[in-house]
Amino acid sequence: MAEEREVNSASFYQFLTEKKLMASRCKKCQALYLPPHPICTKCHGSDMEWVEMKGNGKLAAFTAIAVGTTCTIEEGHDRNNPYVAGIVELDEGPKISGRISGLDARKPETIKVGTPLTAEFPEQEEGKGCYVAFKAQ
Repeated sequence: MAEEREVNSASFYQFLTEKKLMASRCKKCQALYLPPHPICTKCHGSDMEWVEMKGNGKLAAFTAIAVGTTCTIEEGHDRNNPYVAGIVELDEGPKISGRISGLDARKPETIKVGTPLTAEFPEQEEGKGCYVAFKAQ
């Protein structure tokens, strides 16, 4: 489903606040980009459109993080409570990085590449921005 908004990062983050995971697609060669690109790096076309991703994919790579940002520390993550971040390959093809819930970061040896994941859009306090995360199915 195409949206009539300029293909840029501001629009991408606005879509996230609407709980939509949107990629940009080149109208010339159909290449998909997530995060979105305003110019196609394959054919150098500049006629891009938005397309909504279903939000389903699989874990392509991951890491368990025990020392994080101020935000993750405020959420209670530390050496005793790590979290998982990873690369998700969406069913439509693009890959995107994000936090992963539903996996045990204390036992990374039990986490398997290929694990099915679904996008989620965590609620954020006003002014803290919005991001996409993924949850193990």
